[in-house]
Amino acid sequence: MEHGEGATCGSEQSDAPRPARHTARETRLTDPRALRAYAHPTRMRLVGLLRAQGPRTATQAADLIGESVASCSYHLRMLAKYGLVEVAAGGRGREKPWRATARLTEWPAFSPEPAVADAAKAVELAAVERYAELLSAAIEGRRTLPRDWQEAGRISDVLLYLTAGELSAVQRQIDALLRPFEARETRPDARPSGARLVQVIRAGFPLPQGAAVEPAPEAGRAADAAVTPSGAVEATPTADRGGRRLDNSAGTTPTQASPLAADTAAVSEDPDPEGT
Repeated sequence: MEHGEGATCGSEQSDAPRPARHTARETRLTDPRALRAYAHPTRMRLVGLLRAQGPRTATQAADLIGESVASCSYHLRMLAKYGLVEVAAGGRGREKPWRATARLTEWPAFSPEPAVADAAKAVELAAVERYAELLSAAIEGRRTLPRDWQEAGRISDVLLYLTAGELSAVQRQIDALLRPFEARETRPDARPSGARLVQVIRAGFPLPQGAAVEPAPEAGRAADAAVTPSGAVEATPTADRGGRRLDNSAGTTPTQASPLAADTAAVSEDPDPEGT
């Protein structure tokens, strides 16, 4: 799995505990001590801040995330101990800047080692709490965005019947779809006019056995019952009767606002300045 703000995500592979492994794109954690060290909200925010805004001193970071300098300094040292951040060039005296070692943090989605599995779960739960904060902030702040950004942002879900292999394939396809845009992070010249930092949060997971349900009628639509020649009852959707249209039983995908309508706000995101 990977996490991007202090990016968090699990991979499809399993690993025995080992020191953190780095590439230019990701830091892979499999040591339960490193995973538990990362499963802290302040540390996730610090890693995300450094990933999105570049090197910062503990003092600068404290101002940006609302923590004390002493707290940020301590947490940065702990992150450095496990290879998630490192001292950057250009510091003076005690005011040394820190930088993230990679764009993403990765850990195994499965491990036969209970300590690793439990520590990975702690990271994922911390990441989910952070995502909830970011989504709430995005919804609260969407009206401050230009209309095109309000309509472009989306929060949605869909129910699908998939095999484990198909779910893995879908995740890889999403990775492939997003990968071409990653180069813009380190190449400002590759960003088209009007581009801004956007956070894409995704999750795909099996529901508990027995949770499957019949498709629910779309919210805001009525269903007229009709009897077919065979005697079966058939539901025929009627026109929308106001309200946002929801496309599944979880009801999380709003329709896009009509260009001809009065100023209406669609669900959008408020790009996170820390880049979770």
